[in-house]
Amino acid sequence: MSEPTERDPLIKNAQLQQSLHGSAVAPLPDAQPEVPSKHPGPLEISRSTRYGILAGIWIATFLSSMNTTLVATLLPTISSEFQRSHQASWLGTSYLLATCTFTPLYGRLCNVLGRRGANQMAVFLAGLGTLACGLSRNMEMLIVARFLSGLGGGGAFTTATIITSDMYSIRSRGLTTGIASVFNSFGMGLGGPIGGLVSDWLGWRWAFLLQLPLFLISFAFTSWHLNYVTPGKSRNKMDVLKRIDYAGSLTLLGSVGSCLVFLSLRYNGEQPWNDSMVITSLVLSIVFAILFVLIELYCAPEPVLAPFLLTQKIPVLVGISNFLVANCNFAIQYFYPMWFQTVLLTSASVAGLHVLPNSVAVSTGSLFAGWMMHKTGKYKMINLIFGICPFIGAVLVSTMNVDSNPVHLWVGIVPLGFGNSIVLQTMLIALLANIPRDAMAVGTGFGQLFRGVGQVGGVAISSAIFQSALDRELRKRIKGPNADELITKIRHSARLVAELPPDLQREARDSYAVGLRTVFITAACSTLLAYIARLPIPDKELEGSPRKEPRPNEHVDSEASTPAQSATVTPSTSIPGTPASETGNATNLTRPTLQKVVASRRARRLSTYESADAIMDLEDDKVGGSARR
Repeated sequence: MSEPTERDPLIKNAQLQQSLHGSAVAPLPDAQPEVPSKHPGPLEISRSTRYGILAGIWIATFLSSMNTTLVATLLPTISSEFQRSHQASWLGTSYLLATCTFTPLYGRLCNVLGRRGANQMAVFLAGLGTLACGLSRNMEMLIVARFLSGLGGGGAFTTATIITSDMYSIRSRGLTTGIASVFNSFGMGLGGPIGGLVSDWLGWRWAFLLQLPLFLISFAFTSWHLNYVTPGKSRNKMDVLKRIDYAGSLTLLGSVGSCLVFLSLRYNGEQPWNDSMVITSLVLSIVFAILFVLIELYCAPEPVLAPFLLTQKIPVLVGISNFLVANCNFAIQYFYPMWFQTVLLTSASVAGLHVLPNSVAVSTGSLFAGWMMHKTGKYKMINLIFGICPFIGAVLVSTMNVDSNPVHLWVGIVPLGFGNSIVLQTMLIALLANIPRDAMAVGTGFGQLFRGVGQVGGVAISSAIFQSALDRELRKRIKGPNADELITKIRHSARLVAELPPDLQREARDSYAVGLRTVFITAACSTLLAYIARLPIPDKELEGSPRKEPRPNEHVDSEASTPAQSATVTPSTSIPGTPASETGNATNLTRPTLQKVVASRRARRLSTYESADAIMDLEDDKVGGSARR
């Protein structure tokens, strides 16, 4: 018998493939030995490279998180300078609107531009929008600049999630996501304090301009380190672009944007119900919403909102919870600093510092939730215990008054941030653990969409409630021939409250206190409903523990495994090309696949996100899954 040659293992692998898939595999032609790829896969990169990548993407997400709440303490200053206090909510909603409607598209851009290209595009847009904010000369320009910044900020979150998913298994991802949430939470929590301090020290424009060096550092880190290659199937770049759900994104933008215009005109701009613009914006919002649903259900090749998840209890409950939690979070974060500036008459910097304990609580809660899930592999009990904390915090915030003790004023918001950070962490993992493995990324996009709409609603709806209550209270308290003009000035310039005569100042402060308390009570109701909605969600042990080593009689198919995912292949449990855990062994796949769940809908894909384990499939060897070189 002749000695084995280099072709023998290849033939054996082909035979193994045939036994696994039940189909013939053509013999491999004679060829030169395969040359290793210049760039390693996401599981093969060195620790220093991985940390460099994480540093780059986490700096960007920190800045993006900070920009979501940065304007909270700048609203009185900016709106007073431009005399547009009734339009101040647009500084928050325009950023969140862009994040909500365009963030899902970055999943597909990761396939067209590569991980690095998509991430750097997001960082560039965020930096450009931030620069435009600092140079704005009127409220309209500032609102547009905030929208542009939101286009990049949302993309930074999405690309960071995808890149992290490339490098970690789902169980390790719980802890890694917890650490990432520390940066996100610090950014969101420090937005108010930093905005207030910089505004009092250098002026509100510098709160935006000082971020630019950090955007450059993030860009440099990803340029240097983000060079791994993601394996997958080859596909034409134009085919990828054609499958993007443009119509769904635009109709979602039209629906949410028209609703914001309606709320702004009717409640912030004091337009009557029979005003043509009020009626038009309301009708357009409803029409666009109907079109969005129809497009997602019947037309879009890869809908942003996966229809099959709407028929399953757990994704729907998680979506409801995400909406209500985000609504509560942003309602309080945007109006909490205003309470100190208009009721206690503090400076912007002091008002911002009152948000700092919430920042620490959010970061601590995120890390705690990630550590607990990584340690126990469970999520329900921690959610039941700490999920009620946001309601307690919202109640404490709503009961603040001018005579409250300092502990109440400084620490009352802490349960809100700590509890909500745990809720968001556990709900993400609960969603991923209860859907098919290859629908993980679809589910992630599903949950993010509800959360994004909740963020926009949290600012817009609470602003409408606040302006309506403030107008009502001011008209109760202020009488006289010039009452209407004075009320309009007070509503349009929050800083005017501190400059009013003592008798009018008292009335204005009381009116602001009542209006803000109405917002906080509404937020408390929202988070309580979210807690009730989460109760039916079952617990489930998380996957991700390394499998045992293969038995001696099992074969290893080195050709079926990709360079980045050199997993053990067994006929019963492994699927060639599925992501491996960090140990290099294949993860144990026990859940049904998406193909079995939606076999009748194979003609349609289900999201701009793609593939297994929340990782984007390679669409093209050189463009799609690799960091663009």
